Amino acid sequence: MYKLLVVDDENESRNLLCRYFPWGDLGFEIVEQLENGKLALEYVLNNEVDVMLCDIKMPFLDGIELAKEIFNRKLKIKIIFLSAYKDFEYARKAIAYGVSEYIVKPSKYNEIHEVFSSLKKALDNELLPNENSILDMEENDFKDLSSYDSKIISFIKDYVRENYKDARLEDIAESVHMNPNYLSQFFKQKTGERFSNYLIKVKMNRAADLLNNIRYKTYEVSEMVGYSNTKNFTRTFKSYYGKSPKEYRNQKDTINPQPFER
Repeated sequence: MYKLLVVDDENESRNLLCRYFPWGDLGFEIVEQLENGKLALEYVLNNEVDVMLCDIKMPFLDGIELAKEIFNRKLKIKIIFLSAYKDFEYARKAIAYGVSEYIVKPSKYNEIHEVFSSLKKALDNELLPNENSILDMEENDFKDLSSYDSKIISFIKDYVRENYKDARLEDIAESVHMNPNYLSQFFKQKTGERFSNYLIKVKMNRAADLLNNIRYKTYEVSEMVGYSNTKNFTRTFKSYYGKSPKEYRNQKDTINPQPFER
């Protein structure tokens, strides 16, 4: 059994996780559960621990600082973060301190099972070193980073699809703790598309859907997709589809708009 330390300042969440998840079936034994990073650091300095499952936002010593301390002291402890969406950028930084993976709060049974099943295999492989072990570790690190990036992009796209009327780059950047300029570059790098263009695409696809319903007037559709100035909406729609909203309604059979992403 691998020794697992659980660290979370939310008592109810921590207790439920420790009591009801079948850790033993996956090959892990909970040796202790603690409520902050300071107590966790004291514990690992005096006790054997193989894996630590910990929250990021904690009093006294947060998850990032705790991971840094463990990394600097060269303690061989695998770290899994419990993280909210807004903690993504913090979680990305933690890769430098050897954090293996993160589980999004509220945690789901299947995700915990998948992460710790993979971790068990990785720990078993480390006990049987071979010439491919270094390559395997590098591949896992790359997959972890890719997983972080994919989840951030998914969050951004979901946010835009749900809040297209009022979506702003600055608000999304604040949600994921990124600088707006960095987030813009990050989105372009990962998707090949500028954030502003993606936002317009979602707005225009939604507008096309709404224009198919003749009970909505053009100015109403304009407001529904976030344009207070109907002229600006008409100009953007025509630039996107090659036809004005009125022309689209009259000749919509000649246009093949992309379906609205739901």
